[in-house]
Amino acid sequence: MTKLLEKAFKEASRLPEVEQNALAKWVIEELKSEDRWEKTFAGSEDMLDRLAKEALAEHKDGKIKPMDIEKL
Repeated sequence: MTKLLEKAFKEASRLPEVEQNALAKWVIEELKSEDRWEKTFAGSEDMLDRLAKEALAEHKDGKIKPMDIEKL
């Protein structure tokens, strides 16, 4: 465990039990969410590669138009 993480847990240990539990649940959910994102992103590499190639081909063929921020 890093020094910074140790310090964070030490500070958190001073919180009331209800707040400690809320913080713990939040940290756990964030870690799970990050793990899900990494798995999803890793599984989409082929699709992202295909979409990137398609976008580059459309740009090369002149099918891409500049975006007008005023019309957003």
